[in-house]
This record gives sequence, C-alpha cells and structure tokens, in this order.
Amino acid sequence: MHDDPTRPWLAHYPAGIDWHAPLPEVAVTDLLDDAVRRWPKRPALEFMGRVIDYADFGALVDAFAAGLQRLGVGPGDHVGLYLPNTPHYPVAFFGALRAGATVVNYSPLDAERVLADKIADSRTDVLVTLDLATTLPQALRLLDTTRLRQLVIGAMADFSAAPDAVRAGLRQAGQLAAWTADARRVEFLGLLQHAAEPLRHPPADPRQALAVLQYTGGTTGRPKGAMLTHANLSAVAEQYFLTSQGTPPALTEGAERMLVVLPLFHIYALSVCLLFGVRSGAHLVLHPRFDPDAVIDDLQAKRISIFPGVPTMYIAVLQHPRAAEVDLRALKFCGSGGAPLPLEVAERFRALTGCPLNEGWGMTETAPGGTFTPLRGLRKPGSCGMPVPGLTVSIRALDDPARALPAGEAGELCVRGPNVMQGYWNAQQANADAFTPDGYFRSGDVARMDEDGCVYIVDRTKDMLLCGGFNVYPRVIEEAIYEHPAVAEVCVIGMPDAYRGQAPKAFVALKPGAPALTLDALRAFLAGRIGKHEMVAALELRDSLPKTAVGKLSKKELIEQERAAAGGGTP
Repeated sequence: MHDDPTRPWLAHYPAGIDWHAPLPEVAVTDLLDDAVRRWPKRPALEFMGRVIDYADFGALVDAFAAGLQRLGVGPGDHVGLYLPNTPHYPVAFFGALRAGATVVNYSPLDAERVLADKIADSRTDVLVTLDLATTLPQALRLLDTTRLRQLVIGAMADFSAAPDAVRAGLRQAGQLAAWTADARRVEFLGLLQHAAEPLRHPPADPRQALAVLQYTGGTTGRPKGAMLTHANLSAVAEQYFLTSQGTPPALTEGAERMLVVLPLFHIYALSVCLLFGVRSGAHLVLHPRFDPDAVIDDLQAKRISIFPGVPTMYIAVLQHPRAAEVDLRALKFCGSGGAPLPLEVAERFRALTGCPLNEGWGMTETAPGGTFTPLRGLRKPGSCGMPVPGLTVSIRALDDPARALPAGEAGELCVRGPNVMQGYWNAQQANADAFTPDGYFRSGDVARMDEDGCVYIVDRTKDMLLCGGFNVYPRVIEEAIYEHPAVAEVCVIGMPDAYRGQAPKAFVALKPGAPALTLDALRAFLAGRIGKHEMVAALELRDSLPKTAVGKLSKKELIEQERAAAGGGTP
C-alpha cells in the first residue's frame, strides 16, 4: 500500500505513525471514562488556582448529568453551551452527553439575533451560561423570546480557589449580571448538590448518534449546523493522538500540560484541547480569554508542554516585552490552525522556544481533522502537511468533482474519513452539494498535492475570510450593513492585517442625498447585528461599486485594487 498512487503520502509518513491504525468509533464519554480509570489522581483541569483531578472531574460530570436528567433532559434533547473557558464547559459538555443529549455550541461573540436563529434551528431546549455581563443579559432575553425552556447559570467564581475574592473583584469591575433563581433559571452548582449515579445512555451506534451540532457560516449568510457524531469525535481525538506519537513519541500519555486558551466553543479547541487532551491524560490549564501577560506567565511557571493556538496568539507572544526573558523551552508541541501561518512567525517562534509551529488544515465539517505537519519527518515550507491517519485527501477538478487530478494540479480539496460529519442539520440541498458522487466532502478550498502527498492551500472558492482564527463571511456583514438607511450598495472584502491575518473592509455607495457615513458610526450601527469578530475594520465610501456585465456587484476589482495598494500588485 505504500506505493498506492492515490495515497502518495504513505511513502513519506513519519516513522512510528501508522496511517492505517484503527480509529475507535465509540461514545465520546468513553474518552473521559478511560482517563478516569487510568489517571484518577492526575490533574485534569486547572482554573484560577484550583486543580481538579480526573477522578473528581468524572464525579462532577456524573453529578451534572444526573442534574440535567432531573430537569427532564434525555436522549433527543439538545443542550446549548454558551460559555467561556471555565470548568463549567468540560463538565457540562461531558455531562450533557452522559445524560444522552446532544451538545450545541454557542459563541459569546455572536450577535443576539444569530443566537436566536441557532436556538430555533437546532431546537435547543436548555442553555448553560455564566453570570457574566457579556453573556447573561442576552441569555435571559433569549429565555423570554425563544423556545428555550431553561437556563442553567454558573458563576465565574464557582471553580476558583478563592470564590469570594473572585466574585468581589468581578463585581467591583462591573463584570457580573444580576439574576434570580426560579423554575426556569437554575444554578449550575445546584445541579451538582444531589449527586447521584445518572442514567447512562450510551449510543447504540456511535456512527449515527449525534454528539455535537457545530454551527459554521455559509455564503448564503445563514449558519449551518454540522452534525458531528460520537464516532466522528472519538476518531478525531485518536487521529490527533497518533500524530503526536512517532519514533520516539513526541508526547507522553498522562504527563503533559496543555494551555487551553483557544475558545472551547470552537471546533478546533473542542477537538484538539478538550478531546485530545482528555484522550492523552493531559493537565488542562484553562484561560477564559487570551491575555498575553497571563499566557506568558503560565507558559513559563506551569512548564506548559502543549500550546495549541492561532497565528495571532503566537505573534502576540513574540511581540511581548518579556518574550526574550522567559524560559519557554518546556514546550514540545504547538499546533497552529484557523488561518495561514506566516513563515516568518514560524521561524521566529522556533528560535525563541526551540519548539516548531506545526501547521495543519481542517474544517468544522471534519471535526476538524485534516492535515498535519509531522514533528519529525517531511516538512515543507508553505505546506499544511499531509493527511491525518485514516483520512484520504483527493484533489478534484473544479468543473467536475468526480474527476481526481494528478499531483501538482490545483483543484478542490476533497476528503473522506471517519471524522467527516454526517451532514448538515435540516439542510437537504446543502448536503447534496457538499459531497462528491463517490462520497468525498467538498471543502471549498482550492489546493494542490505534490508527488510526496504534501498539501498546499492555493485559494478558497467560498467567499470567506479568516480573521484571527475565526471564519468570517462577508455576506453576513453585507446583509447587516444593508439595514442602514443610508446605504445603497455594499461590498465587503478582506484586507491584510498583520495581527489577525485578515480584517473586513466595507466599500459602500450611499443613497442619493444621504449624509456622509463614518467608520465609527457604521460600527455603532452594526453592534448587536454582527459579532465582534465580524466587525468592519475599515470603510471606504464610493459613488458607485464595480459591477459585472449583467449588473451584479463585483468584488474582483476591489480585491485587485486592495492588493495593488498594499504593494502586492495584481494577481
């Protein structure tokens, strides 16, 4: 099989990693059960000075599952998680699955009406959130205006070492929101107080049982829920574990410390940090947000060995005033995803820490396993690596997705494997369009594969920007801008951003007689209509916008002009 022309990467796979290795397709809760059995006294979660070992983590999950079941949650129900990185998230995630429910992830960056649309589309019944001023007021309004039947509300201080001090500090800073418990507003810790063995609902067929609905944007402007099964997620956890091995193994089970600062509501962090972390018995150090000072402190003081991130995080570490003074040599593995990694950043980070930045490619729909750059073995600048174990990559003709292209030719990157989603929730036509006739998922990315099986992303066929690791869809921003009474036409494109990779820029033609529109005024108008990660960074007013021969707005000219203005010339 190592000379298989359809899988050229097999001849160059890293020593000690078997692409054909069996991938368990089991209940996601089995990952935690195995960790509790193997490492009961090993630290599992660390947050604000408190450490929770795997045995106690498992007990909290069981208690939360039993609490949810007392609320009537069971198989077929959907539990939403609207949380930052605190212990509430992993406890609620595994607890909901233990109770037999499906998890729906919600981003605190989303606008309220986007959250409402997702609640309706996903049929979410219960939403878990915190008492923060940034999330709770929206959650309370959603309880009154959507199908939600209950909120489970935790406190930021719940799992800290000094809850009274944390609560007082947050209150003084105006970061807490008031609420009153009742039948529909339930305290998170209250669900844990009557600890009982939950009724367990292991999926009869993990390949069919839906574990997570993970929403991803679309060029239509309406998010689609990727249906990720238990088997998808248990397989991807094993894929990441296998890529961390090799001869000798790069990482050791039950011995690593991982910094978890990527948001767990995002598929990248859910799979790489939580699922792979639990699978490998890692000590997970949770940060609720990215603070460069706190990250630098913990990387050194806690001797962090695994730091998954996005390019903006690594840039911030390199630019930190204390970067040259701290000892970051405990790092063994740093994976970069979410956006293209500038070569200069990778080289500078390795010089600073001795640890290479390993770039990969993946999507929400692949949970997000795709390609990886081996820690040892074939590494090529500009490549996002080769397929993870068990995943087959095929480059297909842009005009015929059934036709595979030979090495070196650019086409649509298509994938097939046990981590690829079951399909989109309630989207029959989207599912028909998303797969090739022979069952490969169509990524929408234009790529080429060389003769060694290394993949290079060339372009995107979807109208999508990558801003600080988040997918941003111009159509969503444009529709919100069109609501402004002064706007006649709008096009949103990406402009280069040294920190975020890309940032949205709006080109606007105003209605006749409309007053001038400033960037600040537009941003104020958009607040609450789009997410913070989608907010426009620049505005250019024009008398008219470019159009095609048939009168459709055309972004091609705007993109070419931006590239020329940035010194990149025209393509």
